[in-house]
Amino acid sequence: MENLYLILVIVLAVLACGDLIVGVSNDAVNFLSSAVGSKALSFKSIMILAGLGVAFGALFSSGLMEVARKGIFNPGEFYFDEIMLIFTAVMLTDILLLDFFNTIGMPTSTTVSIVFELLGAAVFMSLIKISSTTGDLSDLVNYINTSKAIQIILGIVLSVIVALSAGAVVQWISRLFLTYDFERNANWISALFSGIALSAITYFILMKGIKGTPYAGLKFDIIGGMKIKDFIEVEVLKVTLINFIFWFGLSFSLIQFFKINLYKLIIAIGTFALALAFAGNDLVNFVGVPIAAYQAYEVWVVSGSAASDFGMGVLATKVPTPTGFLILSGFIMVLTLWFSTKARKVLKTSLDLSNQGYIKERFQPSLFSKLIVKFFQILSDMLIKIIPEKLNKKIELQFSGSINHTKMINDPNAPSFDMVRASVNLTVAAILISIATSYKLPLSTTYVTFMVAMGTSLADKAWGRDSAVYRVSGVINVVLGWFLTAITAFFVSGIIVSLIHIGGVQAIAIILFIILVIIGKNFIKHRNEEIEVDKDKILKAESKSMKGVMDESSGNIKKLFKRVDVVYGALVDGLSKHDLKILKKGKKNIKRLESEVEDLRENIFYFIKNLNEPSLSASNFYIVLLSCIQDLVNDLDYIVSKSYKHIDNDHQKLKLTQIRDLKEIHDFTKSIFKDSMETFDNNSISDIELILNKRDLIKGKIQEKINAQIELTRNIETSPKNTTLYFNILLKSKDIYKIKVSLIEEFYHSYKKINNL
Repeated sequence: MENLYLILVIVLAVLACGDLIVGVSNDAVNFLSSAVGSKALSFKSIMILAGLGVAFGALFSSGLMEVARKGIFNPGEFYFDEIMLIFTAVMLTDILLLDFFNTIGMPTSTTVSIVFELLGAAVFMSLIKISSTTGDLSDLVNYINTSKAIQIILGIVLSVIVALSAGAVVQWISRLFLTYDFERNANWISALFSGIALSAITYFILMKGIKGTPYAGLKFDIIGGMKIKDFIEVEVLKVTLINFIFWFGLSFSLIQFFKINLYKLIIAIGTFALALAFAGNDLVNFVGVPIAAYQAYEVWVVSGSAASDFGMGVLATKVPTPTGFLILSGFIMVLTLWFSTKARKVLKTSLDLSNQGYIKERFQPSLFSKLIVKFFQILSDMLIKIIPEKLNKKIELQFSGSINHTKMINDPNAPSFDMVRASVNLTVAAILISIATSYKLPLSTTYVTFMVAMGTSLADKAWGRDSAVYRVSGVINVVLGWFLTAITAFFVSGIIVSLIHIGGVQAIAIILFIILVIIGKNFIKHRNEEIEVDKDKILKAESKSMKGVMDESSGNIKKLFKRVDVVYGALVDGLSKHDLKILKKGKKNIKRLESEVEDLRENIFYFIKNLNEPSLSASNFYIVLLSCIQDLVNDLDYIVSKSYKHIDNDHQKLKLTQIRDLKEIHDFTKSIFKDSMETFDNNSISDIELILNKRDLIKGKIQEKINAQIELTRNIETSPKNTTLYFNILLKSKDIYKIKVSLIEEFYHSYKKINNL
């Protein structure tokens, strides 16, 4: 029996490593988004600072391990075998849940997940115990640490409100005084902002760091014989004032004599601080449960008692966490930061929602988001009327640079926001997280950093009329995802602990296998998406001259023709085999193509803005090109959708002659347009003329098949569904190839025009 629980401890250790990887992939957004979004530092520098912060934070997180042992339930009410089942269920649920959110690119809360997993597993195990005795449901309060659980949950909920409000207020005040032209401010103003930000950050780094080390209890005469940690907590005003004077003086010297960019310095130290606070606060979410299980196992082995008779009251006492575990955990977290691609996917969601410029909005507006935006618009109008006109004009003048600093260029490498907002994000988030950590309250770092970023975005006018409903909808989606995390974590963890209780080791093995299969499948899917994302992708026109646009467009037309050919080939193949899977893949390819076309359409604004030439030729060509591509994709989508519906409804297969005709049309046009694709590579204008001369051959070939089908329908065909589908495909095929010829023709005339041929 002892070997069984040793194996469980080993399994939990392995799960902890996996949990660290998926957890950091999700939570990296918390401390990377500000530095990455502002482009203040190189990505390598950001990762080094974040890695150092995580490493130091891991060493200072020992105190928070108490949450995993006794924060949610009363361990003395459970026996060793029951505790091990609870811990196993929690870790299995956690790794599965976090991997799911990473895969869809949504930042969720590792704190909420671990709290509700512990709560769910403990509640279900308690119900199992109660049902096996004469107890009733009211006895549940004896097993669950109700007061602590409520405190943690309320702390998490309040952190959302506090973080959003604090971020908005601090950002509004900062922008009011610093403006968008902050780099032109007097040196003393920048030094004052830097002094406030850095003194706040370093105070909480100091308090967080000291309280987690053996030096916290040292006494010195210079501080009145008090312990270091007590002095920092009691003499807050004195420590803060000294800290501010030091940083203000240093900041002024750096900018006055060495011309150092203080905002970059704030972002660098803030990134380190937030990474440190994250590791110190959230490490418990990943390894707290396995470490508690290991310590419970050590005590049980020494006791010599049966697993089902040994009470776990020992977990209610303070037990030091082995430093080796913390070091190993920090090492895994740092490696994950460097190599996780899913972390960048989650990061993109946060950056898109706080972006200062115009982007492709990921979320669609909902009725709720529209109502919220409308409400705040009305509230804003009311406030403007209340505020004296003179003061209102002064405020507008201070914020007047928001339009000028909006990203008006189509540059993916441009910053998402400026360094003032990044500095406020880091400062406010680090302070809030460190305060909670000092009180051993495991608030959600995801909630805090995300909501601070949303608050600063709101105050900074990043959510304008063109983007507000989309951004608010995105925030609502993320927050609803957090509630979904809590509910899912509670019930999944409870169900798993119940299954393990019934099935024992076999159930653990089966559940673990299923989870590994799901995670493996998600990994393969994510990797394939990364490989496919740039494969034959239609790129936005970024050139500023007509010639450059033509060169880019030739490549886009070639990629478009190739992808149309692939989808049409899949259509014919799917119809010939009467296979939904093939057509479903074709629909997926069209959806991706439609998304890229939408990007191109939204790029018109930037394209016209960025053109160097006064001529309208490039703009007109680009607009015509887009119109043709849009029509082409719509026609292709139509026939694939109709074919999918035809097979899905189990209508009659197309006749062999019809399939043969479609293949003949496909092969015939494919050979012609294959020449055109080679032409675009060679920029051979004479070859284009030869292709255009063959346009009547294509029309004639398709019309021949249409005439044959008309004759067939009059004399032989008996299926109206079959006939309707086939005519739809033929007519749309005719339109598709007319559009392809029109595209080539437009390119041909524009090419001749700019080259004076």
